[in-house]
Amino acid sequence: MNRIDLTGRTAVITGGARGIGYAAARRMLDSGAAVALWDIDAARLKEAAATLAAGAKVSTHVVELTDEASVQAATEATVAAHGGIDILVNNAGITGGNGKTWELSPEVWRRVVDVNLVGPFLTCRAIVPVMLAKGYGRIVNIASIAGKDGNPNASHYSASKAGLIGLTKSLGKELATSGILVNCITPAAARTEIFDQMKQEHIDFMLSKIPMSRFLQVDEAAAMIAWLSSEDCAFSTGAVFDISGGRAVY
Repeated sequence: MNRIDLTGRTAVITGGARGIGYAAARRMLDSGAAVALWDIDAARLKEAAATLAAGAKVSTHVVELTDEASVQAATEATVAAHGGIDILVNNAGITGGNGKTWELSPEVWRRVVDVNLVGPFLTCRAIVPVMLAKGYGRIVNIASIAGKDGNPNASHYSASKAGLIGLTKSLGKELATSGILVNCITPAAARTEIFDQMKQEHIDFMLSKIPMSRFLQVDEAAAMIAWLSSEDCAFSTGAVFDISGGRAVY
């Protein structure tokens, strides 16, 4: 494994108790960063911190990402614990299950958009001022190949991830001369617990669209996230980085 130098940096990772978020936390710790795990699941946060076994370099924060007050409180607690925030990985997301657009309930549709798009807006709104004060930052948004292609039977998820791509581009331009870079990745599906929210036929459909004929491994996503979080990433902002096994080539 190539070691990316994140020594002295502090990263906030939303949805950091499992899946891609947990893998990104492990990779960043291996690269010298401190990590603040933000998640809604207190029990899983405790387990994640214990297995990462990095002592004071890991803090955990129970956060409802769709609630402005909760996000602001977590931001303040993270700064108090680590002295600042250099990296934000907006990883937390839900699928909301599968169904035709006209069959999905408005409540489910709104919840997916709230978690997957409003949540990253609120975290950026809270954390960007912390980065601006320091004149440095890296923001990595975890979008999805569905945000490019639009998966059938997942209009809520696809729309939320397309919105996250748009947020990345707008925020990247707004911060382009500030020392803060904003990029996103568009992974194909990784076999994580999020599959539990999907129908098997939808999982089969996603696999059939990947030319490499396998799902993404979380450590592969973590490697790209770590590079985008580093000083080596110096001239890319508002950009979309594909990691879909060949599904998208644009």
